[in-house]
Amino acid sequence: MELSKKTTILLSPRMHRLLKDIARARRRSVGELIREACEAQYGVSPESVARDAVDKLASLELPVGTAEEVKRQSVPAPEDLLP
Repeated sequence: MELSKKTTILLSPRMHRLLKDIARARRRSVGELIREACEAQYGVSPESVARDAVDKLASLELPVGTAEEVKRQSVPAPEDLLP
């Protein structure tokens, strides 16, 4: 992941100390912890995560039809909805 933007945040001394302790225990930086928290809380994730998910889905070899077949299967015909 390319990091190219910097943001300064202010933390209370207690929060900073706790984050440093957690980071040390997990062998990560405080910045990594904050980025992970943002990803978890706000759904912000690196492009590589999305790419990996797409690749994983593509490799499943699921039975998928054409777009027209999928549409026909997912949208009922009008006569199926009327009594």
